[in-house]
Amino acid sequence: MKTATELKAQILTRVDEDSDFRAHLVADPKAAIADETGMTIPEGFDVAVHEDSANVAHLVLPPSSELTEADLAMAAGGAHHDLWEHSH
Repeated sequence: MKTATELKAQILTRVDEDSDFRAHLVADPKAAIADETGMTIPEGFDVAVHEDSANVAHLVLPPSSELTEADLAMAAGGAHHDLWEHSH
């Protein structure tokens, strides 16, 4: 099985070689990736495609390592919310 880096490289190579694939990737990323790699992207996981241009460059940031209030509540089994309510 290919790594995420290898899959991205495969997709970017194909985009560079095939303008129809590029258009398909922009219009329907999940379907285009499935067609190219044979992998199905699960429901609840989104893929966003952004094209750089002469005037626009995109910087992709990794997910934040900080937990949100909702993350904390889930980790604590909801107890965090109860503690917050009683302390204020």
